[in-house]
Amino acid sequence: MKAKKKNDIVNWDDHLDRKYGKKGTPSREKYAEEFEAFKIGVLIQEARKKQHLTQEELALRIGTTKNYISRKNDASDIRLTTLMRIIREGLGGSLTLKFNV
Repeated sequence: MKAKKKNDIVNWDDHLDRKYGKKGTPSREKYAEEFEAFKIGVLIQEARKKQHLTQEELALRIGTTKNYISRKNDASDIRLTTLMRIIREGLGGSLTLKFNV
C-alpha cells in the first residue's frame, strides 16, 4: 500500500467528483439523493434519542412496529405521509420542506 503524503489531501468535492462523477451526472445525482435520505434518517434518530424514546416507543406512538421504525432509519423509501406522521405524532414536531429549483 502506498503511503499518503500530506499534499495528497483532496477536498470533499474533488473526492466526490472522482468517486461518483461530476455534479449533474447520473451517478453523482444518485449519490446526492441517497445522502439526503440518509440525513433524514439520522435526523429522526437524533430527535428520537433526544426525547429518550426507544424505536419501540416511537412505533407505538404512530401505531406501527419497531421493525418498521428501524427500517425507516434508512429513509430512502419513506413516504411523505409516513415521514409527517413520525415527526408530528411520534416526535411532536412539524416538517418544513424547501425546494431548490
